[in-house]
Amino acid sequence: MSKKKPGMPSSTIALNKKAKHEYHIEERFEAGIALLGWEVKSLRAGKGQITDAYVLLKDGEAFLLGAHFQPLTAASTHVIADPTRTRKLLLHAKELAKLIGETSQAGQTCVPLALYWKGNKVKCEIALVKGKKLFDKRATEKERDWNRQKQRIMRENAG
Repeated sequence: MSKKKPGMPSSTIALNKKAKHEYHIEERFEAGIALLGWEVKSLRAGKGQITDAYVLLKDGEAFLLGAHFQPLTAASTHVIADPTRTRKLLLHAKELAKLIGETSQAGQTCVPLALYWKGNKVKCEIALVKGKKLFDKRATEKERDWNRQKQRIMRENAG
């Protein structure tokens, strides 16, 4: 791991926190994204959002749909910016084959979890997921509350 210099911004651009609540995460993949120049500038400014985004697998390719990159007013004057355009995800053939095979089964889908910088490239962490039932969500919430309660008790007793 490379050590971060003090004052360096986080490499994470956008997180999909809703995905961890809505789904059981089975397997994660790292994908590159084919972006335009204004989109990279927008992401550098932290104007990306993937909360309602999902991954579409079609014709042996993967696409990111529903991601919103807010165009900067100063960045692009000669290009008409479409903030929600479909962006191609770049994956190895074996990874694509696995994703397509798994999502063809009932109950499996593919969602983006995070956008982040890796060097000067933008990467998208995508995951194979299964939908949670309502009781699963309640159990997760209960466990999170209990962990918070434990931390509170530990702090009070340690102090």
